[in-house]
Amino acid sequence: MPTTQAMRTWLKESFPLDLDVLKEMSSEPIPYHLKRWWFAVGGTPLYLFMIQAVTGIMLTFYYVPEPAEAYNSVARITNEVPFGWYLRSIHKWSANLMVAAVILHMLRVFFTAAYRKPREFNWMIGAGLLLTSCVFGFTGYSLIYEQISYWAAVVGTNIAEATPLIGGWLANFARGGPEVGANTLTRFFVFHIGVLPTVMVILLVLHVVQIRLHGVTRLRFDERGEPGVGLSISVSAPVTPMEFHEGAQGVSRRKQEEHPTFPFYPDHFYTELIIGLVLTFLLTILALVAPATMGEPANPLVTPEHIKPEWYFYATFRWLKLTSFTIGVVGTMIFVLMFIFWPFIDRWLVRRYPTREISFWVGVAGFAVYMIFTLWEAFV
Repeated sequence: MPTTQAMRTWLKESFPLDLDVLKEMSSEPIPYHLKRWWFAVGGTPLYLFMIQAVTGIMLTFYYVPEPAEAYNSVARITNEVPFGWYLRSIHKWSANLMVAAVILHMLRVFFTAAYRKPREFNWMIGAGLLLTSCVFGFTGYSLIYEQISYWAAVVGTNIAEATPLIGGWLANFARGGPEVGANTLTRFFVFHIGVLPTVMVILLVLHVVQIRLHGVTRLRFDERGEPGVGLSISVSAPVTPMEFHEGAQGVSRRKQEEHPTFPFYPDHFYTELIIGLVLTFLLTILALVAPATMGEPANPLVTPEHIKPEWYFYATFRWLKLTSFTIGVVGTMIFVLMFIFWPFIDRWLVRRYPTREISFWVGVAGFAVYMIFTLWEAFV
């Protein structure tokens, strides 16, 4: 017993953690609409990113980032390393689900206008997370060094080269030279396991800090209605953030009745835990039913008849096929800039046309075009 007590004393002195502070941090009031799981997908990308990190580290032990060995090392992981096929499949499917989850979360934020003041910066961080996730997928896809992924890297770097003003420098930096080769593979590997994870972690921390500073956006509808939530174009975020940092004692009964909340722990924590367990089950099913496969090794001398990027680039790929290369690249960049700075464009639209829901219809049209182009490219 004295030894146990001494150990407890040592731990308490070594980790002087204030349990009251920890309790306060974990008791963040959560708006009542987050009782419904489809409003709580914001935590899903974080969970999938953690799976990506763990499986990615394990795959890195066996991967060789050299043109002569990259394909063979991936084949060795898939066919010889115990459970290598499973790790690779989980890594692949979690990457795809992560991009899908970020897109769904961004759609929810857009159509509930939760990006409006004072959350403009958080929208821009979210846009950065989506773009980083896509670059993650692009670099990871290219590391396999099979025929399709090699030529996808060629097309991707050619698109970068068409960027106005900095295109030449950008393409040479990505390739490590005038053509896709050994330097490109090394650079993509460094980006995939070092630069992009660092950027992702920084953006995630900033995102969480913004949520803690402004609180979770409260949606304006009957959050306790039994039939369910009816979203419409009139749904919008409050102009000013809710005051969540007064503590449970500081919240008046009137405010609590008008804006009901529930504690982060244990209610919301269990919701996220259940979502995580369902995702784990789903990833395993996908890995068993549709495991990661391999195509032919990369051959820089033979251009394949059909080049396909990952599904989240289908819309951009179709757009480039419909226009000239320069117009396609410049148009894509204009779209990306509008996407990042949308809160400020929306503010201008609201001021100029206060009685019209122009932003909503812009979102509907944009998403419809994205889906049409994606399906078009997928089935042609």
